[in-house]
Amino acid sequence: MARRRDYLPVRQRWAAGQDRALDIGYGSTCSQPSTVRAMLELLDVQPGQRVLDVGSGSGWTTAILAHLVGPEGRVFGTELVEALVKESAERLQRDGLTNATVRVADRNVLGDPEHAPYDRILVSAETDTLPMSLVEQLAEGGRMVLPLAGRLTAVTRRGDGYTTERAPGYYRFVPLQEA
Repeated sequence: MARRRDYLPVRQRWAAGQDRALDIGYGSTCSQPSTVRAMLELLDVQPGQRVLDVGSGSGWTTAILAHLVGPEGRVFGTELVEALVKESAERLQRDGLTNATVRVADRNVLGDPEHAPYDRILVSAETDTLPMSLVEQLAEGGRMVLPLAGRLTAVTRRGDGYTTERAPGYYRFVPLQEA
């Protein structure tokens, strides 16, 4: 599995074992390990799935997702900050994770509809309203996990609608920059 330390800027590696969000520059953070674990448990990623990682940041969650989907699966990461995309792409390549890619997100398009539908979508930025454009990128039965109004929320697509499930506790994330 991907080690958090290997996906942090050199100046933050000393703090990799701490259970707190770490600054990775550009107004972005690498989420704390307990939060990532909670999100991934809710997401319930399975081998062979297609996953979208919105706000891929350092590439750490993208790498974890790549391990979870295995060689038959595919992970697409999107990130607004070009420098973070370059760094995370280099880290993914270094670790031989050829089933994962990251790209600079289009500021006018939320997610990556070009490669949709996705079995799973992980959103690592908070919003107060459910982004329907991401729900529409889910496959039938697909699941998205995101921080919605301070609560981790799992959204499952059901036909033209969806169901939601909220995890206990409250979380803080950087804000989602919606199109």
